[in-house]
Amino acid sequence: MKEKLNIFWFRRDLRLDDNNGFCKSLLGMHPVMPIFIFDTEIIENLPKDDARVTFIHQSVQKIDAQLKSHGGSLSMYHGKPLAILKQLLRSFDIQNIITNRSYEPYDRQRDEEIAAFLSEKNIGFHTFKDHVIFEKDQIVKKDGTPYAVYTPYMKKWKEAFLSNEALPIQEYEPSISNLRQNTAGPNLSMEAIGFEPSPIQVPDYDVSAPLIQKYEETRNFPSQEGTSNLGPHLRFGTVSIRKMVQKATAETNEVFWQELIWREFFAQILWHFPHTLQKAYKPQYDRIEWRNDPTEFEHWKQGTTGYPMVDAGMRQLNASGQMHNRVRMVVASFLCKHLLIDWRWGEAYFAEKLLDYEMASNVGNWQWAAGTGVDAAPYFRIFNPSSQLEKFDKNRAYIKKWIPELDTEKYPEPVVAHRMARERCLQTYKTALA
Repeated sequence: MKEKLNIFWFRRDLRLDDNNGFCKSLLGMHPVMPIFIFDTEIIENLPKDDARVTFIHQSVQKIDAQLKSHGGSLSMYHGKPLAILKQLLRSFDIQNIITNRSYEPYDRQRDEEIAAFLSEKNIGFHTFKDHVIFEKDQIVKKDGTPYAVYTPYMKKWKEAFLSNEALPIQEYEPSISNLRQNTAGPNLSMEAIGFEPSPIQVPDYDVSAPLIQKYEETRNFPSQEGTSNLGPHLRFGTVSIRKMVQKATAETNEVFWQELIWREFFAQILWHFPHTLQKAYKPQYDRIEWRNDPTEFEHWKQGTTGYPMVDAGMRQLNASGQMHNRVRMVVASFLCKHLLIDWRWGEAYFAEKLLDYEMASNVGNWQWAAGTGVDAAPYFRIFNPSSQLEKFDKNRAYIKKWIPELDTEKYPEPVVAHRMARERCLQTYKTALA
């Protein structure tokens, strides 16, 4: 007889601590076999030394070590999820598959197909909320329609949170008595999934009291250690969003708290308006005639535009997979407004490079920068890279770190004049919206 069990499928929730679905799975009637699938649909076209795959691999190895300390293990697979699950059905008498919900278009389609297949086999497919505090249509207007402006959404979100409508923190029993015991599952090396370790490492996060308390006064200055580095850890679920919000509220820093809410705002925008992945939220903005000059795009990518704030940001991104949030706004505005290059080009490049790439936030922020998205600000908001430099890196500490040839003949002249580019942008947008 085949062994009867439940499966818990780790995905964007790479931790045992306060993992809603994992905790729920341990309450079932059958032993739980935890699994992780290196999904070829997601990773097969990534660079072989992609830092995010390295981070995922390191994280699942940590989970495996933790589970082994409780007599269990994490079984790792490489392939298409539905094919892997069919393979597991041939080996085990699976009663239920439990996982935490994902919200991106590919994830939704994949899960719908898996749910339909499992339903035919009379196998339960149970998903839980874990990646966000509020999901889907939990925060909507009184008439049930979604918010498209951040501030009213944020206020409703806080109201719901303070009314204890959020999911409580989940604790698993230290013994994990319902974990499948004494059987080591397949453990895959980086080489086995077609990758090699990246020289770029995801930095540890910092949510210490001093950082949160000073967050508002330091977060805009790229030369200071004023950011939490939480992005990749929230993206891959190596930390609990519930515990991070709890930390923010304990330190009573409204700005830090609101940055976490921005993440959920964009997540619900992508959920309700999936077309924004490829099209402007405001349809009339798809009439913009982008210049899309490939040479200028290459200058932007390589950090050779002649605008130090832009160039330092792009060099930081290329070297480390990170870019300071203030600099991201300057860099994105420059591409869309100064060079009139389609925001989708920039979004795709960030998707390749960012350690904390999250589709909803990346798309939402790029549409914000281009003025095409859910934003009350008019399209004629155009960042001046030079004045941004004076305001946020006055001592040049940030740009000197990333541009060693600054103030020498080796540093290039600006690819475009600010005043001309601004006027060109305004005219282009005005013509498109006429």
